[in-house]
Amino acid sequence: MQISDMTLLSTVFAFVIALGLLITFHEFGHYLVARWCGVKVLRFSLGFGQPLFKKRLGKDQTEWAIAAIPLGGYVKMLDEREGRVSTDELPRAFNRQPVSKRFAIVAAGPAANFLLAILLYWLFFVLGVNGVKPILGEIKPETLAASAGFRKGDTITEISGKAIITWQEARLLLLDNAVDKNPGVRITVTGESGMTRWLKLDLSALDAEELESDFLTRLGLSAYRPVIPPIIDRVIADGAAARAGFKAGDEVVMINGEKISTWEDVVAKIRSSPGHILSVEVMRDTRKLALSLQPEAVSEGRSEIGKAGIAPRIQHEVLENLLVKTSYAPVAALVKAVTRTWEMSYFTVRMLGKMVTGDVSLKNISGPITIANYAGQSAQMGLSAYLGFLALISISLGVLNLLPVPVLDGGHLMYYLIEIIRGAPLSEKIMAIGNQIGMALLIILMVFAIHNDLLRLASE
Repeated sequence: MQISDMTLLSTVFAFVIALGLLITFHEFGHYLVARWCGVKVLRFSLGFGQPLFKKRLGKDQTEWAIAAIPLGGYVKMLDEREGRVSTDELPRAFNRQPVSKRFAIVAAGPAANFLLAILLYWLFFVLGVNGVKPILGEIKPETLAASAGFRKGDTITEISGKAIITWQEARLLLLDNAVDKNPGVRITVTGESGMTRWLKLDLSALDAEELESDFLTRLGLSAYRPVIPPIIDRVIADGAAARAGFKAGDEVVMINGEKISTWEDVVAKIRSSPGHILSVEVMRDTRKLALSLQPEAVSEGRSEIGKAGIAPRIQHEVLENLLVKTSYAPVAALVKAVTRTWEMSYFTVRMLGKMVTGDVSLKNISGPITIANYAGQSAQMGLSAYLGFLALISISLGVLNLLPVPVLDGGHLMYYLIEIIRGAPLSEKIMAIGNQIGMALLIILMVFAIHNDLLRLASE
């Protein structure tokens, strides 16, 4: 099996696990509170469409099913609007419950997603947060970062009064301020000399298109990367480099007559030359050798890149100095998990609001393809990264379901609030029309999200 096949399998597996866990928790929230409220549950289904597996369990003989289309799930409760209900079971019908119980049952799904996020973040913080120290690389001239006085080698220690430990935290807080177009973000940095400086970064000029994944680059900021010398540490058996006669310890000095100074130079030349023959000069011990390398053509997205099958010699102590791992005691981790869940929920709501007003590009909406891709990438990075990804998606699912759109949980909660205010439920006709509108909106949103996914794939 090829490496690309293994990567695809691991991505699919990580996505299926993520989807199954998030849907199960969401629907189990509905199920559990329905049972507590005395409502009879007829079916608990993961997925839609034709059941692949089903089994009846419990006193009520609830049907537990796994269906063919895995993009969701549902809990079917006893309800007079969906079929005949015997007289003795009328008290257990969902539609016969007081509005307070119906509200609690519907709200329990999104609530379960937020509770799951807290649990996942708790594990995330207990196991330890792995990250890159927020040390700045080259500051691009004539950018906002250069104007603010940032310098290469600066370490970001605080943003808006919040302590920063990792580059990921710095990026999230800067994005948070960029969304608000903050004209004076106060940032504390420590220079290479150890001197602390206080800088102000103006983020008010960023437009919606600039608030995408590379917005830090647009600001002129990048993470510091150590210079890796162009020395080969490992040659993969049967790879292009092995067939060309490369050996561990070779130092690449020239490719196609151009001088090579860093490993990044080597990577750039090889990636841009799929299937083309490169003339490579290497130093082996004290001898200079001329070798011919033909990088293998490997698909990456819709393009091809060159691959040689070599790995660089890295000074691990240098890398270790750039990495940081912070773990928390169980109680402190719980406080941190609750805080992070609230912050990310609030941030998600704000981002959705900014998309509606046009302050944030709709290109940020992601569909199942992008989510699957992120699932695979985070799983490959390790358990902590995967837990963080799951928590973030669980929060997104909880927030999405609380939107006041008919057919979503939030739409039903909106109906119940109207019922509480006016003292009577809306007519079934009005709710049916609302559900049709809500379904149309969801279909449009899904088509738009998949369209964005396909555009991302095409641009890779």
